Amino acid sequence: MKREIKLAWFAAALAATAPAAPAFAEQGMAVDVAHFWISKSESAALDVYRKAWAAAGNQWADMPAENKVAVQRAVSDRIANGYAPAVMQWNANEGSRELPEMGIVQDIDDVAEADHWRDVIPATVLDRISYKGKVYFAPTNIHAENWLWTNKAAFAEAGVKTPQSWDEIFEAAEKIKATGRVPIALGGKRWEVSLMFNDIIYHKFGPEGYARIISGDAALVQDPRMIEALDLLLRLSDYVEPFEKRKDKTWADATAAVGQGAAGMQFMGDWAKGELAARGYSPDKDFDCNLVPGTSIAYFMVVDAFAFPLTNRDGATQAQQAFARMVLDRDNQVAFSRIKGSLPVRTDVDPAGLDRCGQLGLEMIKARKGEVSAQSQAMPTQMSEGWIAVVGDFFNDRTMSSQDAQRRLHDLLMQR
Repeated sequence: MKREIKLAWFAAALAATAPAAPAFAEQGMAVDVAHFWISKSESAALDVYRKAWAAAGNQWADMPAENKVAVQRAVSDRIANGYAPAVMQWNANEGSRELPEMGIVQDIDDVAEADHWRDVIPATVLDRISYKGKVYFAPTNIHAENWLWTNKAAFAEAGVKTPQSWDEIFEAAEKIKATGRVPIALGGKRWEVSLMFNDIIYHKFGPEGYARIISGDAALVQDPRMIEALDLLLRLSDYVEPFEKRKDKTWADATAAVGQGAAGMQFMGDWAKGELAARGYSPDKDFDCNLVPGTSIAYFMVVDAFAFPLTNRDGATQAQQAFARMVLDRDNQVAFSRIKGSLPVRTDVDPAGLDRCGQLGLEMIKARKGEVSAQSQAMPTQMSEGWIAVVGDFFNDRTMSSQDAQRRLHDLLMQR
């Protein structure tokens, strides 16, 4: 399956050598940007870059898509028709190296060198945006997946404090349930379940075991602790809405429920903070943010970035380089992350522009304290999607046993 997708991309890349299409505009530079930042907070954060680009006298043609897969499909179609978009949103992860490996994206190493990116970007991020010594991606921000968001009013009414252990998570969930609120907010996508499971794996296996598993260690998946982890995940399903009721809801809907107080807590990356802020809620007043118990020494990193497909349109390379430079501008980085709920990729920003949770994250990144990859970033794309599918189906389909799920995960990793 993975090989077939690679071949499809490669065939599309060959088609990109079709005759050049006309340049976008007579004046300034123009880019078409494929992305899946469509929630309220995501769109507002992206406006930082849209406005900065327009303020320089340039044009931006928006290509929004429902999710990452939809972006891949749209970009593939455009490349196959010889009209690749100038910019596409991407996660700088293990699978991202496939793009430069197949020769379908433009390197931006000249910009990175001239603007001294290697002096101000963490080594882990540099590794993810580079291939064979050259920089290919312009990173926008760093997210962490292992946050627990709690509604202050819901916790106060239930008479519980912010959980510091998994036992306290279940104690809080039970008492919140008794007040008539949903204990744990969750949307209908399987990847949301996988975030909770990643927290549990780290809790059960520790830093070394977590790193081995998300790197594809099939043998360790057979460890008895995996059954304990799956059983713990299944316990959480008692405190979320039934799947039929939440199947059409998004992560942002679940986040909104926490902000409103309709739900008590949510396991979600720090983009949830951006969504809460976009809806008018404030940290420490309306909600609290803490790293999930058992993971407080870790920072499950996700790096968002833009990639630049090869195109033979006049002026495209110049526009792509200018776009990359604009993304890494220090002020743009802070403004974007303040809205998105993330961290800037630059370590030379003023932390005063970040809230309490952002400042904590920046300190951890600067000190390289517990900096680890998120599961979706460490595994090759197809393996990661398979892993998420098994975990999500196990959680949503109560007929699958922990032993069945363990076997499926092991079989999946054995295909590597």
